[in-house]
Amino acid sequence: MSTTPAPTELTVGVGAGGLATADMVLNIGPQHPATHGVLRLKIVVDGERIISADPIIGYMHRGAEKLFEVRDYRQIIVLANRHDWLSAFSNELGVVLGVESMLGMEVPVRAVWARTLLAELNRVLNHLMFLGSYPLELGAITPVFYAFREREELQQVMEEISGGRMHYMFNRVGGLKDDLPQGWLGRVEDAIAAVRGRMPDLESLIVGNEILAARTRGVGVLPPALAHAYGVSGPIARASGVDVDLRRDAPYLAYDELFADGGPGRVVLRSAGDCQARLEVLLEQTHVSLDLAQACVERLGTLPRGPVNVKLPKVLKVPEGELYTATENPLGFNGYYLVSTGEKTPHRLKLRSASFNNVQVLSQILPGCLIADMVAILGSMFFVVGDVDK
Repeated sequence: MSTTPAPTELTVGVGAGGLATADMVLNIGPQHPATHGVLRLKIVVDGERIISADPIIGYMHRGAEKLFEVRDYRQIIVLANRHDWLSAFSNELGVVLGVESMLGMEVPVRAVWARTLLAELNRVLNHLMFLGSYPLELGAITPVFYAFREREELQQVMEEISGGRMHYMFNRVGGLKDDLPQGWLGRVEDAIAAVRGRMPDLESLIVGNEILAARTRGVGVLPPALAHAYGVSGPIARASGVDVDLRRDAPYLAYDELFADGGPGRVVLRSAGDCQARLEVLLEQTHVSLDLAQACVERLGTLPRGPVNVKLPKVLKVPEGELYTATENPLGFNGYYLVSTGEKTPHRLKLRSASFNNVQVLSQILPGCLIADMVAILGSMFFVVGDVDK
């Protein structure tokens, strides 16, 4: 597939009053600072206003779903954690939870709470990246330095336990790769406290910023009905008032307890559905995830030492059948549809990624907007191109 965009085109017509008019077709990307990744946007503009927009994807396609079919269930994890490279631990979860469910396997309690802790730390890392990079795309340089300072606090404890900074490979079918290192929970608690204590520094650069507000308030409004129609999920949907969060609505891991009455879990909602609302949801969700992580640390501190995984046979085969497993990834719904014929490799493993739907809805919300607002809207959809192209 060629990555060279088509040249600019002109469509000439006759407007009201007999004046000649020309609609210009612009290719933004795939290699362009305004595309928020290796994405191509084909837009038709009338002057400064966008008439239509067509997201063109596939420039990073790796064929992950076909690669899944020739790897056994242990090997799949190393591929599955890479499509959304900001949410690697969460990507792994969907695979192992689905396989464990089809095997009828019960995972040790310590592994359940440790997985929940690591998933929420990974969520904070994801959100901090966008909280720093989105203002950068609008011209504000400083927030990204604060966001990366906080990310580094959490990256250190994630790297200590897994050995990886981005692709953790710490989940295993039946639990986790290793037990928690001695003293690690205390270091996690210190990191959470440090990030929570310094978050006001980052917030002060974003909340109440007049320039940022002018670029985002009332811009790129996504109505709830449109979010439903396109399957938009996660922070973007909740910024439009769509009250859905799988951690609460279809709980897995330890979320049933964390989102119960009196627990720290809560769903962050806004109703405006614009770029500013999406940024606000992301910021508030970061605080909620820090609360959830702290609750997991406290619970793990009360649990007796014990196994964090289940001993598996040398050749792991999943019983014949099919199952769809969905989790609430940082960017929205992440689902794996597993079809097994009883062999050591899946017959089919379909990935439903959050970013794909988040990008497709651009064709509906960009028309009518100004070219100057395109970057603000695109950046606020919070997607990872690898998660789109798979």
